[in-house]
This record gives sequence, structure tokens and C-alpha cells, in this order.
Amino acid sequence: MNMITKDTGIIEAVQNHPEIIEVFAEYGLGCIGCMAAHFETIGQGAGAHGIDVDALIEDINKVIAEAEANK
Repeated sequence: MNMITKDTGIIEAVQNHPEIIEVFAEYGLGCIGCMAAHFETIGQGAGAHGIDVDALIEDINKVIAEAEANK
């Protein structure tokens, strides 16, 4: 499985794992519609919004792991 890190691009992560859009929404990140998402990493996006990057990454990878397990 490809782990997502704070250095992963937002758009790249969402394109590869659309199920994580929910996680961004739970954190109040409307990243998908934001123009900055096209060139920001998850770490940059979360940092700009004062969000705990490590918690966000952990939750994103948890959702991806569950989706992989259910395939």
C-alpha cells in the first residue's frame, strides 16, 4: 500500500484515494475545490489552516487501509 505523508500532493492523494475526501471534510478542509490544492502538499495545506498534520495523515492512512481491506 502506498502510504500518504505530509509531503504528498493534495490532488495526487485524492486522485489515487477518493475515499479520503471525507477526511479532509471532517477536518474542515475544503481542499478539493481550492486552487492551492493543485500545488500544495497535505502538510502545507493543513499547516495553512492550523490543523494537526500528524493526526490528519494518520486518519487519511486509516481510511485508505480500510478501503483496501474492503476491496
